[in-house]
Amino acid sequence: MEKTAKPSLQSTIRSAHDLIEAGLASESDRTHLETVAQHYATAVPPAFQALIEDPNDPIGKQVIPTANELITQNYEMNDPIGDEAFSPLPGLIHRYEDRVLLKPLLICPLYCRFCFRREHVGPDGGLLSKNDLTKAFEWIDSHPEIQEVILSGGDPLMLSPRRLSFIISHLSSITHIHTIRIHTRVPVAAPELINHELLQALDSEKAVWMVLHINHAQELGPSAKAAIKSLVKEGIPLLSQSVLLRGINDNLDSLETLLRSLIQLRIKPYYLHHLDPAPGTSHFHVPVEKGLALLKALRGRVSGLAWPHYVVDIPGGKGKVPLGPSYLLPKENSYNGEEKIYSFRGDIHNFR
Repeated sequence: MEKTAKPSLQSTIRSAHDLIEAGLASESDRTHLETVAQHYATAVPPAFQALIEDPNDPIGKQVIPTANELITQNYEMNDPIGDEAFSPLPGLIHRYEDRVLLKPLLICPLYCRFCFRREHVGPDGGLLSKNDLTKAFEWIDSHPEIQEVILSGGDPLMLSPRRLSFIISHLSSITHIHTIRIHTRVPVAAPELINHELLQALDSEKAVWMVLHINHAQELGPSAKAAIKSLVKEGIPLLSQSVLLRGINDNLDSLETLLRSLIQLRIKPYYLHHLDPAPGTSHFHVPVEKGLALLKALRGRVSGLAWPHYVVDIPGGKGKVPLGPSYLLPKENSYNGEEKIYSFRGDIHNFR
């Protein structure tokens, strides 16, 4: 597709019609875009629209739906990391003993085309009811082994400041909770939401950490940088998580630039995720051998401050496994006493 003019920045793009009107898709794409929309939500907010120079650039590829999403591989699954098996109550995931994940909503400012929760998130995802939140708080309070609560979803910074403050305050009042961690895409996707009211809502005597999902340095435009700077000024420690994505950041220059850009903004690179096998995402897949080669090439080129953990979340709820030269297991080793860890061309799809 030829390079197009900048799309309209008046509102969030949510439909095939919107994409075509904004110049991010052609009329010939309408049928498959409408078919994809029957399964997965679309949202491209104004701030992200402003970053797209071409529908096939590293920003456009992340958020513009394509017919590739209609192709499902036999190893892909609706719940690729096994969340549902670890959910004691609506909105809660308790996979690890000392921490719990709380999903107060399933709404995001944008819908990444590779999202591992793409079957569940969307504009109709709604909020946890006050009753469900109360039950979640009571459950957390009754489990003293839990020291950390991770707010995810959906994107918790899409909550109103009032509701976010309500959640932060209740979690802060639980004696055995020491850390509140927030996973978000808002500072790059909808930086205008990082305002005084929201920053006040984040105030807590407990340690509040924030993990920003950023996949390419091009996401760090002036508005995003200003939003990140305001978070830094509040003294909130910032980490990043990125997904290794084919055609977006799976080359040495892009990955190095991303990591260096994050450090310059006082964001510590935390996780580089191997792609989770969600339905219709195989066109983003990067072989694990390539991920390892990229990490090896980066060693010595970037500061240790910029070094992320390259991890795979083993399907079925087995948890995250770090990958890298110092962690690589020999072929004869197995997990769960059954399958060899790299028995299929070194491809992580063997973790089924």
